[in-house]
Amino acid sequence: MTSERFAQEIVALTDTLYRVSYSILRQRCDREDAVQNCLEKAWKKRKSLRDERYLKTWLVRILINECYDIHRRRGRETPGEIPERAAPPGADRELHDALMRLPEEVRTPLVLHYMEGYSIQEIASALRLAQGTVKTRMRRGRTMLKQLLSEEGLS
Repeated sequence: MTSERFAQEIVALTDTLYRVSYSILRQRCDREDAVQNCLEKAWKKRKSLRDERYLKTWLVRILINECYDIHRRRGRETPGEIPERAAPPGADRELHDALMRLPEEVRTPLVLHYMEGYSIQEIASALRLAQGTVKTRMRRGRTMLKQLLSEEGLS
């Protein structure tokens, strides 16, 4: 893959990277730092990408590592208010708010699958988990999400 094409592909995936970072980090500045660091590392290591079919998964793996690094440096964040403009309006907002209250380990696979269209195999690769573990976390996340929504009278 040429450097120019690599840059074009990265630009096309930037929104996806921001959405994935949002599922892990709460602070906007942390999300921006994680995406920027991810893009810098990807650019420097672009020659190590063996198969361009896996570019998206490779980038998400780098991003997740960056998010975890920021998490470790800052210490465990306490869930706070979700910024108004980050959540969609109406019923989608309640779903979004409930999703953001889920633990990160079940939220990230759900976001990758339902919002970003990743397959179970791609999620397993990006998160370095067994496919069965991804399925279990997704099932657990859906159950928790259903419970949160029913408590709010939205199911």
